[in-house]
Amino acid sequence: MEFTFTSKQEMLRKAAREFAEREVAPRVQEMDETGEVPMDLVKKMFDLGFGGLLIPQEYGGSGMGHVARMIVIEEISRISPPLGFTLQIVHLGQAPVIYFGSEEQKRKWLPELAKGALIASSAVTEPTGGSDVLGIQTTARKEGDEWVISGRKCFITNAHFSNIHGVLAKTGDREFSYFMVEADRPGVKLGRKEDKFGLRGCVTGEIAFDEVRVPEENLVGSPGKGLRVALASISNVGRPGVAAVALGILRRCLEEAAKYAKERKLYGKPISDLQAIQWKLTDIYMDYQTSWLLVYYAAWLRDQNIRVDAENAMCKLWATEAAVRAAKLLTEVFGAYGVLREYVPQRLLRDAQVLIPSAGTSDIMRVVMARKALEFSP
Repeated sequence: MEFTFTSKQEMLRKAAREFAEREVAPRVQEMDETGEVPMDLVKKMFDLGFGGLLIPQEYGGSGMGHVARMIVIEEISRISPPLGFTLQIVHLGQAPVIYFGSEEQKRKWLPELAKGALIASSAVTEPTGGSDVLGIQTTARKEGDEWVISGRKCFITNAHFSNIHGVLAKTGDREFSYFMVEADRPGVKLGRKEDKFGLRGCVTGEIAFDEVRVPEENLVGSPGKGLRVALASISNVGRPGVAAVALGILRRCLEEAAKYAKERKLYGKPISDLQAIQWKLTDIYMDYQTSWLLVYYAAWLRDQNIRVDAENAMCKLWATEAAVRAAKLLTEVFGAYGVLREYVPQRLLRDAQVLIPSAGTSDIMRVVMARKALEFSP
């Protein structure tokens, strides 16, 4: 069992860290204050190849896989969780085409998705159905050789700058299909941008579809099999992506806590000498190391084409809840400074909290894991 990265993966980590520290770090405060996505940084991520990590080489990507993806998202999220989250949704939007698209669809869309000429959202959640996917109300009806889509999606990350949307729609009684819908089609309308208290600089909003017509060739997978397309993409790409963002937050919490504890002096000595502070640091350290093992193990399994629904749920639940715990401990290490906006702890805590419901709540993750746990019955 190997616990080290390849030389190519280490080079990728170095590139991601240099980009994050040199180009992203100076923009973090601005992103948090304005809530706006810095599109020049999004473009730079594509230029560096970060947008095409899951796309096979024959379609214009690098095909470096899931472990490589975790590396990049962790490094970027260590500096800016919102930008890391933006990137992970870029990958999620590509996933239905990568794993379920026809050869014609792959050749049409993947090269454009790899270089960022196309950016896809994943438009599944609705006011009536998030974790309860069967509750969605968006419909698609067949008229000749076209599908006509009507409905409203909410909490869609990257909605306001994506130029193609992956849409799950109801096509029959308990039947759903998945469509790629170009953003410039008549009837596609952007709604409100949500004003989140965390992950600011990562846009989340609404998309409305008013009798939007798409051709048959925009259907991804078989008619009536859209749930499999959407849920497999969320499980194998969305949940691990959220976990990798949490991993970046955990690493930053550990670094900031250790640095501050060594520099801050009370009673004539660094607070790192105080056992109470040491215990907080060890709790952060344990949560980071545990999350790291869960996240990269699940990614390694996916790169071996092994089904890992439970492992994906486990790493997502543990890493996100651990990030909240660690950020709270970090604010305690900083004391009163931890709640000031000019210091990093409060921002990390706000960002971490937003990850809990993303790609399925912790309760839903436990439901997924329970199915696996019951298989251990002798």
